[in-house]
Amino acid sequence: MPDTTPRTVPRQRLIDRLRAGEPAALARALTLTETGGADAQTLLRQIHGDQHGDPARHAVVVGFTGPPGVGKSTLISAYVRTLRGEGRTVAVLAVDPTSPKSGGAILGDRARMGEHAVDQGVFIRSLAARSHLGGLTLNIHALVDVVAAAGWDVIVLETVGTGQSEIEVANVADVTVVINAPGLGDEVQALKAGILEIADVLVVNKADLPGAARTEQQLGTMLHLRPDDAPEIPVIPTVAAEGEGLDPLTTAIDSRAATITPAGRARRARSHAVDLIAEAAGRRVRERFRGPEAAALDALSRRLLAGEINADEAARLALLSQPAGSPLPPDIPK
Repeated sequence: MPDTTPRTVPRQRLIDRLRAGEPAALARALTLTETGGADAQTLLRQIHGDQHGDPARHAVVVGFTGPPGVGKSTLISAYVRTLRGEGRTVAVLAVDPTSPKSGGAILGDRARMGEHAVDQGVFIRSLAARSHLGGLTLNIHALVDVVAAAGWDVIVLETVGTGQSEIEVANVADVTVVINAPGLGDEVQALKAGILEIADVLVVNKADLPGAARTEQQLGTMLHLRPDDAPEIPVIPTVAAEGEGLDPLTTAIDSRAATITPAGRARRARSHAVDLIAEAAGRRVRERFRGPEAAALDALSRRLLAGEINADEAARLALLSQPAGSPLPPDIPK
């Protein structure tokens, strides 16, 4: 009889197998969590209860972010290789662009980091961004909790390569690694996007290319513009394809992770929760104004374009609107 665990209320057997570190159980639990619903909530309650409210307390979560073309996947693969050489287990959650047709991740687990495919100490999972603008999938905190419950030593997050939309990785990761590369012209853009403000470690990958020293110097100059009491951020040159610079990078990540406290993790989790609530509220408003309530949104749009109200006022009126079938507030034209 086929095991239908992901489609039913989670069984204790799944939790036990997850705790035992079985990759198949982890894959099933992640699928259940991605799908959402009551079963996923039951699973998460069990995980949180077993871990006394802090399921990720033993796992170090490292986020890698940066613009397209900097070699994120290659660098992560080399980082995983380094950790495995030290005997540490690694789970990689790689967020891929979402297919507009299927809603699933465009890239597959085996399309990236193939050298680790048969290593039992490495787990790789591709996740779909599903139009979430923050660079991480919407329920990434829950997914990290599930992986941490399986006992992996290090959890690596790779964001979609969209540059300026990836700042939220700092709300999830214990250590945020921001990757640049020479010749891309992204140094100033990274600063404008606030990327440098959330970096714990800066990497200049492809450091064997012309312009690498200049890129490293520019990043160093930008760091000197930060307040005097700002924490020091190391700039690590790497050539990921050759495995160069990985030891200093791993040391820098470990040093930063050693300073993380449970209170710091809790603050990041709360900040991320606020962002999720705001995003969900916006999504619910958009959903409500489809179909029967489309006329109300169209009326607000006309008033905004006519200069009668500004965008903030239009948003306030939209939030005040009632569900379908209820009368609209008096200040929204019917």
